[in-house]
Amino acid sequence: MYLSSGIRSIRALAKFLLYFFVFSYAGLAAERTNIVLIMADDMGIECLGSYGSAAYETPNLDRLAENGVRFEHCYSTPLCTPSRVQIMTGKYGFRNYVDFGTLPLDQVTFANLLKDSGYATCIVGKWQLGGDDKTPGHFGFDQYCVSHLGGLEEKPDEEAKGRFAHPLIQKDGRYLPGERIRDAYGPDLFCDYLLEFIDASQDRPFFAYYPMVLVHTPFVPTPDSLEWNDPLQRDVKDSRHFAEMVRYADKLVGRIVERLEKRGLLEETLILFTGDNGTHVSVSSELQNGSTIHGGKGTMLDAGTRVPLIASWKGVAARGLVSQDLVDFTDFLPSLLEAGGGLDSISEALDGRSFLPQIRGEKGDPRQWVFCHYDPNVPFGGFQLHAGRWARNQRFKLYEDGRFYDVANDPREQNDLQSFERIQGAASARKMLREVLASMPSWVEVGAHHRSSEQNKKYLRSTSGN
Repeated sequence: MYLSSGIRSIRALAKFLLYFFVFSYAGLAAERTNIVLIMADDMGIECLGSYGSAAYETPNLDRLAENGVRFEHCYSTPLCTPSRVQIMTGKYGFRNYVDFGTLPLDQVTFANLLKDSGYATCIVGKWQLGGDDKTPGHFGFDQYCVSHLGGLEEKPDEEAKGRFAHPLIQKDGRYLPGERIRDAYGPDLFCDYLLEFIDASQDRPFFAYYPMVLVHTPFVPTPDSLEWNDPLQRDVKDSRHFAEMVRYADKLVGRIVERLEKRGLLEETLILFTGDNGTHVSVSSELQNGSTIHGGKGTMLDAGTRVPLIASWKGVAARGLVSQDLVDFTDFLPSLLEAGGGLDSISEALDGRSFLPQIRGEKGDPRQWVFCHYDPNVPFGGFQLHAGRWARNQRFKLYEDGRFYDVANDPREQNDLQSFERIQGAASARKMLREVLASMPSWVEVGAHHRSSEQNKKYLRSTSGN
């Protein structure tokens, strides 16, 4: 049996509690908003022209920002799985994060809630959350076309091996056969499936979640690269292909917008674009102001946790607005639910709060702080060395171990503010952020996974500047 009765009971209770605090079925709009949530893999803000990049071409995303809302202060966790669990459940990691590559089966996701309120739901792209072919459905997705899932009895085609060329992809319970993948590019197949979903669902409200496989390593050719014409060159790694991958990710966003426009759905669809964490540490990117940002994936730095957030909704989103409001990944679920059903009072059940009013150009209920709990429980890559916690506002960041930075002016956190009394706003910000950290269950209380207290202290003391 796929789920034990105990897990079923826990999940049912969790769903009931969410409904109790979240849902107000009376007054649901007759015509509800379609939602397309796109999340790039390992793409920090320095990769988009609208955020000041001078290194990459992102015309479609820049156009969405120009015609919609660009948030300057959106924060994820430093690594893929913690960010995916957080964005899908609306909860900080100390509540429900267990292991890398795992979404606990007792959790309720934005897809569960939107599906239960009448939405057609779909996920395409990177899964990497554990389980088998039934797991996407368990978490609320009617349809799926993903990599990083597994669990099927059948064997994939012997040529299927990656996420880009020769992609290993599962589509609604089956591996894609060799004839579909032989000369195909994985990101194209995901996008094709999403467009088919939009076409099939245009007469009812739909939710499409697209966690891209771009622009994650390895940095390899795209179909727009000269090397793609030679099958033997399609898997050859070269850092110069990173720019091509960014451009191709933007191209796929353009295809989605074009299809929505063709179907007359742009005025009925909220499009959100973000990234799961910062850019890979091997990538350095030039900005239009002449400065350079070094990728910070896996670290607690700005370069590891500050990600783009663009919201587009024709005729509804405030055109050209650049918002300085704080957003963290717990805020996506309540924002999607509000867009999908006019929900209110959701902050009582979740850690997040809706930023939908800000997308409309309204004041809303902006955050005064964002919080990051990062304990990835990853046995490889050195990611665990950066485990820790911080709270921050737009300018100042306070770690649980006492380190305090004027991060707006010191993004690489090289100058711990031991004396901050003469810095305007620092004392009041530090007081507020200390209260935020004190309000959370302590690191020891939540049982930082599988580590001794001495190891915890070591991780918390470790610097974030590597």
